[in-house]
Amino acid sequence: MSVTYADVAAAHERIRAHAKRTPVLTSATIDALTGASVFFKCENFQRMGAFKFRGAFNALSQLDAAQRKRGVIAFSSGNHAQAVALAGKLLGIKAVIVMPWDAPKVKLEATRGYGAEVVVYQQGESREAVAENLRKERNLALIPPFDHPHVIAGQGTAAKELIEDAGPLDALLVPCGGGGLISGCALAARHLAPGCRVIGVEPAAGDDATRSFKTKTLVRIQTPQTIADGARTESLGKLTFALVLENVSEMTTVSDDELLRAMFFLWERMKIVVEPTGALAACALLQGKVSFPGRRVGVIVSGGNVDLRWAAETLRSRS
Repeated sequence: MSVTYADVAAAHERIRAHAKRTPVLTSATIDALTGASVFFKCENFQRMGAFKFRGAFNALSQLDAAQRKRGVIAFSSGNHAQAVALAGKLLGIKAVIVMPWDAPKVKLEATRGYGAEVVVYQQGESREAVAENLRKERNLALIPPFDHPHVIAGQGTAAKELIEDAGPLDALLVPCGGGGLISGCALAARHLAPGCRVIGVEPAAGDDATRSFKTKTLVRIQTPQTIADGARTESLGKLTFALVLENVSEMTTVSDDELLRAMFFLWERMKIVVEPTGALAACALLQGKVSFPGRRVGVIVSGGNVDLRWAAETLRSRS
């Protein structure tokens, strides 16, 4: 199944009464540092704290009556888990979420708080296998975190809103894990700002998408150890890989140390709480991994669901 900009536009109409139109913020300090005019699409202010709500609601809202009655299952390290849980609550659909034992506590608690049943899997287990066994056993509909046309289309609505609100962009920086967000955003950018360069940013410890992009071969790695828990994916999906190759201009990576510096910089200077994964795109710009002097640059801030206790301990240890 393919995904087009028409699907993104349809998703926007479908979710607009339920998803927040998140703000686009600017910073004179960051403009001065980078020499660019930078526009931050702040999905940390989205419902449940991340862009994932867009794709989850778009996917769940298109289930037929029989599927809604049976319920859904998803697997996620955190934000997709919360998104499916909240979308299910709003639509009256029971949600079962498979999460890793070491998922951030704040995300586990929020997922349960939205009414979902959480099934925790242990290190060494395959989350896909655990979810598939439960899906068969309970006859549930699977809502994967990124490799699904309705999920991809929903995520692309973030870039659609950004370009509508900020105007045409010369470049768009997007965090990348499994590729759902960047695939949808690239479709929106290509349609609304045809000259825009779309650049994906992932953690250096989990550079499977960057390697896949450069070799034109789908690369799979072991689950990466990175503070960017939303990007601990082993590979792009079949759908997202094809869309990334077709629509993305460049891929780059940032280290965990660079990511921490960027995250705390955003906290301090822009007064917004951003999680490590959410700071990936901003980090590439702030660390000079990409440069666009005199250009208009969009940055997707993908989420703000950070464990504040972990953040405080990390900040204390660094100081």
